[in-house]
Order: sequence, then C-alpha cells, then structure tokens
Amino acid sequence: MPKREHALTQWLTEQIGLRDFRIEPASDDASFRRYFRLTLADGATRIAMDAPPAQEDCVPFLHIAAQLGAVGLHVPMIHAADPAQGFILLEDLGTVHYLDRLNAATADRLYGDALAALAVLQSVGPRDGLPPYDEALLRREMALFPDWLLGRHLELNLDAAEQARLDACFDLLVASALEQPRVCVHRDYHSRNLLLSGSPSPGILDFQDAVLGPVTYDLVSLLKDCYIAWPLARVQAWALGYFQLAVQSGVLQPSHEARFLRWFDLMGVQRHLKASGIFARLNHRDGKPGYLADIPRTLGYIVEVASRYPELAGLGELIERRVLPRL
Repeated sequence: MPKREHALTQWLTEQIGLRDFRIEPASDDASFRRYFRLTLADGATRIAMDAPPAQEDCVPFLHIAAQLGAVGLHVPMIHAADPAQGFILLEDLGTVHYLDRLNAATADRLYGDALAALAVLQSVGPRDGLPPYDEALLRREMALFPDWLLGRHLELNLDAAEQARLDACFDLLVASALEQPRVCVHRDYHSRNLLLSGSPSPGILDFQDAVLGPVTYDLVSLLKDCYIAWPLARVQAWALGYFQLAVQSGVLQPSHEARFLRWFDLMGVQRHLKASGIFARLNHRDGKPGYLADIPRTLGYIVEVASRYPELAGLGELIERRVLPRL
C-alpha cells in the first residue's frame, strides 16, 4: 500500500474510529488531490480526500464548503478533517456526473438546475476574504498557453509579430474581465464537477480555489465546457436566459445587457487559453496524458469566437494555422 494511502487508512481507523470498511479509488483530480470511496459495514459510503500538505492546502476547501453549504448549495458535508495531514472525510454525493448524463434531451433540465445554483452562488455566496481574480492572476493563467502548450508541448516559437498580437489579445481579455461585476467565482464550474444528487441538485465539487472575480467566468465554464460542446445558438440562448436570472437576483443590471455576450465570449477565450495550457502541463509535469484529447475542443471555442471579433483575428489565425495542425 502506498505511503499516503496507508497513512489515510491509519487515520480513518485510529483517529476517526471506523472499522470494517472497504476503500477503493473514487476519482482522479487535475491536481495532487486524490479521492477514495469508503464502503462501511452497513453499506453506507463516504469519500476520503487525500490532499498532500506539501502540494495542497485543504483549509480553503473546508472554509468554502462551510460557506457554500450555509447558503443552501449542495456541497459535501464534512464528517471529519485533519488539515495538518491533509485528510478529510466527506459526504458521498454519488457517482453520476453531469458529463455522464448530458445529451440533447437532458441538457435544458440539467443546465437549468446548474444555472439556478450559480445564481445562488453569485447572489448570496461568499465574497469577503476571497482572493481577488486580479490582473496578475488573469495573466499568469493565460501564460500557461504559450509556456506549456506552445513552448513545451508543441515546441512552437512565435515570431515578433505573432508575439505582439498575442500580447494585444491578452491585454484585451484582461480589460474585459476586469470591467465586469465581481462575484464569488467557483473557477471550475463544469460537467465533471457537478453531480446528479438528491435535492438540491446539482452536487458541487472542487470549489476550493474560489475567488472574487468576473460574473461570466463560471457561466462560460459551464456552457462552453472543455469536455462537451453545444451548438452556438443553444449556448447563447442559455447565456441570455441566465442574464435575465442574474438581473432578477440583483447580480446584474438591465443596462449590462448590451455588453453581456461580449463579456461572456471574451471570458471564454481567457479560460480556454488557460485550460489548454493546463492540459499540456498535466501531461508533461504530472504524467496525465488523458487531457490532451480535450485540447482541440478547447481551442475550437477560441477559433469560433475569434471569427466574430476582429480584434481576436490574429489569435484565431495562430491557433487555426499553426497550433491545431501540430496537435
């Protein structure tokens, strides 16, 4: 048994007092965290999180979980925690992710639930004490695209003109993000972190990196998902439907309507630049090549948006002519 798993099992038995349970891997994570499902003697289940303290601080998870649960969102109940060792015993929200059930027939219902939960997160979710989604963080995230995807993965060097166009796009995306109303941002609100669960649904996972940031970030994470794509007209209809819900919730004002889809589109470009770089980094740094298959879909969103915004034409051309063929 690996050292961390042995320590986790020891914690569960000696500190928590569990006996006669079966432990098996529950899911992987795009980080150093690992999750195990415990089946107890009476058939009940729990989830054990292993977050190695040298790489992951589980205190933000505990803090945000308490705050989100307090406003009625369905996040895992904390049964026990030992932040010093990086172990948490959680409620098991089940095994059926949104990605497992999303299709043309179910999407309206499932996204309706997810958008309702997002409105709660944005209207009454925590704000005080959250790290700011500021210019420095936005730029660090976008830098993952040239550093890890272009440079490390594709060994693609940009000439001076290409670099200048990329820098100008980054400036545009930062400005758009920073002019938006600020709300609690989950940062990974998508089909692999939402679970079909008992009321209220969805069950929400992976919220520990929440920040105070742009209102469209989680919306674009959900509707322009790196793991599943929908026709543009349907995405825009869902987004505009959420705009009306956000106005009703006091998150947005009617006067924001003229800029809303532009905010949404440009926020998506920022996120997809980041995500494509993260997928390359997961392969090269963390030995997780499975995410490479999601890069073409992720970059496809950028190409589509760039075709509608002349100021992004250079970025779209770079991806379409130089990046996608090399993948």
